[in-house]
Amino acid sequence: MTQKVIIFDFDGTIADTVDALVTIANRLALEFGYIPINPQELALIRNLTAREIIKYSGVSLFKIPFLVKKVKGELKHKITELAPIDGINAALTELHDQGYHLGIITSNSQENVNQFLKCHNLDYLFDFIYSGVTIFGKTTIINNVLRQKQFKPEAVIYVGDETRDIESAKKANIKVIAVSWGFNSSEALGKQNPDFLIHHPSELLGVIKSC
Repeated sequence: MTQKVIIFDFDGTIADTVDALVTIANRLALEFGYIPINPQELALIRNLTAREIIKYSGVSLFKIPFLVKKVKGELKHKITELAPIDGINAALTELHDQGYHLGIITSNSQENVNQFLKCHNLDYLFDFIYSGVTIFGKTTIINNVLRQKQFKPEAVIYVGDETRDIESAKKANIKVIAVSWGFNSSEALGKQNPDFLIHHPSELLGVIKSC
């Protein structure tokens, strides 16, 4: 039997970076021509898809790759101050000890991810980390990883906190576990019909075993 491969998103799924990312994005609002997000708007935005958020913000699509690069660069200076999601360390260790292959696909920089994992003694748990700038999803990156690593889609499960994670996994024909502790709300995630929707990292192993 082929052992399952569990691919994780990073921001909001493993690392508690959402508040830091919002703060950085607000600081860059004037430079990139969009309106800063207040707490009330953030609650609204958590219910929107990536496309809806871009439309709501008014930011130019052409500026997004430059904005993402700038955000990642600023996050680099804060990354060691940020904490893992409560309970994720134990869940990741448990999955690793059970023999699952763990990886990360992220739009954050590989340098930021490596620095964070080493800071929290999590780096040994992961077999691979892939980084790429993605606006609406990670389907291309997921497919590239499946091809390069020769993973069978039926053996792979993606874990993410955004609606675009669900969409990307479905397009890549792999199962997806949506987690409600990150950016998007449970309601927004549920509308995308993930294979599973969980609310605490302690649920991960049980759900993965049932796949």
